[in-house]
Amino acid sequence: MRGTKVPQSSMICLVSPESRIPEGHPLRAVKKLVDAALKDLAPVFEDMYSNIGRPSIPPESLLKATLLMALFSVRSDRMFCVQLGYNLLFQWFLDMDMTED
Repeated sequence: MRGTKVPQSSMICLVSPESRIPEGHPLRAVKKLVDAALKDLAPVFEDMYSNIGRPSIPPESLLKATLLMALFSVRSDRMFCVQLGYNLLFQWFLDMDMTED
């Protein structure tokens, strides 16, 4: 219908960020190393966080975001959040899908 706005969260997305990142991209090797290191640290993170209270951003995501900020010279958390809204490379590195806030 003309003039009807479809909420972004209800859009069907048939493309994943994984399929959009070239096979030879250097960040693929970095992601593999980071994911392996964070998998080893998962029990430590699990012990550090409480099951009560407000849910927090997973520490793995925060560490990966900090690494992206350093690698791509993003100068602030706010600027990173802006770029995360449209940068498929960042979304892929953080294991986000294209419709995730």
